[in-house]
Amino acid sequence: MKRIIPLVLLLIFLKPDSIRAQKPSKVRPNVILVMADDLGWGDVGFNGNPQIKTPELDKMAANGLQFTRFYSGAPVCSPTRGSCLTGRNPERYGIFFANVGHIKPQETTLAEVLKANDYATGHFGKWHLGTLSKTVRDGHRGGKANDEFSPPWENGFETCFSTEQAVPTWDPMKDQMVKTHYWTGPDRFDENNLEGDDSRIIMDRALPFIGQSVQKKKPFLAVIWFHTPHSPVVAGPNYRAMYPGLDENHQHYYGCITAMDEQIGRLRRELRKLGVADNTLILFASDNGPAGEGGGIDQHPGKRQQGTAGIFRGRKGSLYEGGIRVPALLEWPGQIKSHRKVSVPVTTSDYFPTILSLLGYSIPGNPRPMDGIDVFPLLFTDTAQRTKPIGFKSYKQRAYTDNQFKIYSADDGAHYELYDLLNDPTELQDISETQPAVLASMKTALDDWLLSCQKSEKGDDY
Repeated sequence: MKRIIPLVLLLIFLKPDSIRAQKPSKVRPNVILVMADDLGWGDVGFNGNPQIKTPELDKMAANGLQFTRFYSGAPVCSPTRGSCLTGRNPERYGIFFANVGHIKPQETTLAEVLKANDYATGHFGKWHLGTLSKTVRDGHRGGKANDEFSPPWENGFETCFSTEQAVPTWDPMKDQMVKTHYWTGPDRFDENNLEGDDSRIIMDRALPFIGQSVQKKKPFLAVIWFHTPHSPVVAGPNYRAMYPGLDENHQHYYGCITAMDEQIGRLRRELRKLGVADNTLILFASDNGPAGEGGGIDQHPGKRQQGTAGIFRGRKGSLYEGGIRVPALLEWPGQIKSHRKVSVPVTTSDYFPTILSLLGYSIPGNPRPMDGIDVFPLLFTDTAQRTKPIGFKSYKQRAYTDNQFKIYSADDGAHYELYDLLNDPTELQDISETQPAVLASMKTALDDWLLSCQKSEKGDDY
């Protein structure tokens, strides 16, 4: 069990000789982190898909910030999820891929910080950051007393309704390829009312947590990580019927996304009903690009994986833009009064430092490397520039991007491609030969970042 300490003490622990703690905000915002699973950049109405029905997400976009260059922390799910909670690239603590590694006890999570400062904290949906049971066979890795046990309740979450891995998006506890459960605590899992749409099942547990927090006058952190539209992709009959002109595969894929969107609408209505919508920040994103090869059969059930990355090259698993540039929104009615498109690069690692800053704290010179930055000041000006590039690594692939350029290698750095993302977002024109100075500079920066990650992974940060 991790030791939870107050935020000010935590910050002193991180940097005793240069701490600057400001006064916490008088009205502390509620924070809701919503994530879809394998949702492509083009799988939402607000990014221009003319067929899919996502009215609630479209309303969020119309009322808040719509990110046009938002990056998942990795091209697959587990690493991205770790970056959301720690502000650090998971290369630093061994979550290299899906079902690999876990959040280490030495890492500080957003939930731990907020819980220590009297926030209610809850996780609902897919966890995928370590096993949830040492005693019950569960998911790909659970049921062994191994060193990858790292459940939500040992990472700062007081309340949870969490699976170790993906489940079918309809009747989630039936016909699973690898059996998992909805865990609610040590050696406890929920077996009641688990029929029908999985997004609704998750929201059925998240809303009471939010309501109870409001009743107790406690600010809250709710992490709602849907399984949709990860395979097995299954939509209920009423959702498939919403797409009568499409083939069955698209009916299932689009239908389960519309069902998820419906639950996001339910969440937004409940916040308004409770009178806390204005003081609640909702961040929505996907954990990576769309799965499969355009409906290929690489993943079960394969042909239902009809997601699209829009104009972008690549899909889930790729460090080209289509694998990591994802749909993303920020809605905060009390602070953001109108629609705005944000073109500055933002990534899931930015969640932790940005939210910490909004609560009135900063960590100058933190000796533990933080890959994310506080991006909130950058979101309201057209000339904003990101101050720290974003690095990626996924097995032999590596990439590094700043405000304009991106380098990419598929062979552990033996060869590099260079793209100008402002003028070539589709990554069709490799300019490495015509811009050797840019290429050399970015390669050096990427090598330095990778070396830092390697030192972290070996334990130097602890």
